[in-house]
This record gives sequence, C-alpha cells and structure tokens, in this order.
Amino acid sequence: MITRFFSTSKPIHLVLISIVVALLFIIARFETLFENFNLVEGFKHILILGLLIFSIIVLAFFVTKNNLTKRNSYKIIFYTLFLAALPSTMLFNDVIIANLFVMLALRRIISLRTNANVKKKLFDAAFWIGIATLFYFWAFLFFPLILAALFLFSISSAKNWIIPFLGLLTVMILVVGYSIIMQNSVGNIFEYIAGISYDFTSYNKLSFIVAITIILSMGIWALFFYIKTFKDKAKNYRAAHFLVLLSALLAMLIVVVTPVKNGSEFIFLFAPLSIIMSNYIQVVNDRWFGEAFFWLLIATPIGILFL
Repeated sequence: MITRFFSTSKPIHLVLISIVVALLFIIARFETLFENFNLVEGFKHILILGLLIFSIIVLAFFVTKNNLTKRNSYKIIFYTLFLAALPSTMLFNDVIIANLFVMLALRRIISLRTNANVKKKLFDAAFWIGIATLFYFWAFLFFPLILAALFLFSISSAKNWIIPFLGLLTVMILVVGYSIIMQNSVGNIFEYIAGISYDFTSYNKLSFIVAITIILSMGIWALFFYIKTFKDKAKNYRAAHFLVLLSALLAMLIVVVTPVKNGSEFIFLFAPLSIIMSNYIQVVNDRWFGEAFFWLLIATPIGILFL
C-alpha cells in the first residue's frame, strides 16, 4: 500500500522518486529530445532534469527541517504525481529554474522562525526571488511572503525590513552590470516586465480540465482540513504553516494573472499543495480513503492518455 510504504522518510524513497521523475521528464519531452539531437541540447535536458530533481530534494529538506509534516515522504510523492498529471510543467526550462529559486527562497523564509541568522536569511530569500523573477517575471509575487514572515515571526527591527529590498537591489545591480559588460548598455528593465491576462481559453483542453479539476478539488478538500487544524499545531510552528498557505494563494494568483497560460505556471503551486495534502493524508483515520487520494492522482495521467 502506498500510504504505508511512504509513511516513513527513507533515502530509498528519494531514489525511487528521482527515477520516476526522470521517466516522466523523458516522456514529456520525448519529441524534443530526439528532434535535432546533439550533445549540447542533450546536456541542457540533463541539466534541467537535475534541477527538477534538486527542487524535490529542497522540498524534502526544508519540510523535514521545519517539521511542516510528520517524518514521511508523502510530500515528494504528491509533488511527483502533480508533475505526472500536468506534464507541461516539465516542458519549459525558465519556469522550472524560476520555481527552484522560489523554493530556495521559501526554505529561507520559513527558517526565519528560529530567529537565527535573520539578516542573512532575509537577504538570501529576496535575492533568490529576484533571480527567479529574471526567469519568470510573476515569481516576483512571492516577495510579499518575506514581509509576511517578518510580521508573523515578530521580527520588528527596522533594519531587517530594509534588507529584503537590498536583496532585490543587488539582483538589479548585477543585471545592469552584466548588461554594461556584455552589451555596452544599462539594459532595459521593462523587458523583464510581463503583462496580465485573464484569458483562460488555453485551458479548454480535456486533458487540462481533468488534471486541474482533480488536483484543485483534492487540494481544496485538504485545505479545509489544513486550516481547521491550525489551532492544533505547535504554537511556534503555526506561523510557518500560515506561510505555506499564503504561498499556495500567491501561486494561484500567478496562475490567474500570468499572460502565458500553458500549464507550466501550476508548478509554483506544487510545493505548498504537497505540504497541505501531506498534512491531511498523514492523519486521516480511514486508510482506504488515503489510498484513494494517491490512486486517483496516479490514475489521472494514465486516464488522460486515453482522452
């Protein structure tokens, strides 16, 4: 049974998940992998796959480190199943890279709860979000998460509130410096700014509709439980769980406003949603109901193949 097998956290789980992600990656990119294949393109695909797997490792690390779930591997299997249900999330390099940097930032933001190395963590988080924005503009929406953490963790020093903006400024200085050296100009900051679109017609494909409906329906079901049990969380971890919830809402906002809706934008939702659903599965009393959660997600990409 899946719930029993992944009910603990073992290195073998990460190895198996990495193999599954590699297979999913190859299937998703099958056409482009062998179209005009050369060593350079092959290396790029391997590098992106490595970053995708590394993002799962980052998720497993900061969730375990901050006790956002119990000691299990549910979060990484949920993340993998989301990738399988929406394979378009594995097709666009810039989005995968941006998501990794957002997750590195999320790791630093949540670790602020310890009140150790606060300045360094604030700078790192803002810096990573700034880098993510260079690859995918709307990743910038995660910046308010830093300010929310400052408030929730009662970090009141005025200097600490300035540091995140210095992190972003550092990224801007690096970009301008690169432009001066490589292009002999200061560059155009507006070229990084994306528009807003509320046109969802690109989702009018049966495969998209089925996958998104199942993921969001299960996510909303688990979300109600997640919010309901906030009061049962240890007091010093409630703020961290609230940040997970806020990151999920910001990820959904990205889905709503991004002008290019090709499905890849949902990848920003996978990490917080994995944590939320893991919190539900690990305490659900009906074992068979928990199994049904996993098997429904497993069946989703398989069923989509026949649509």
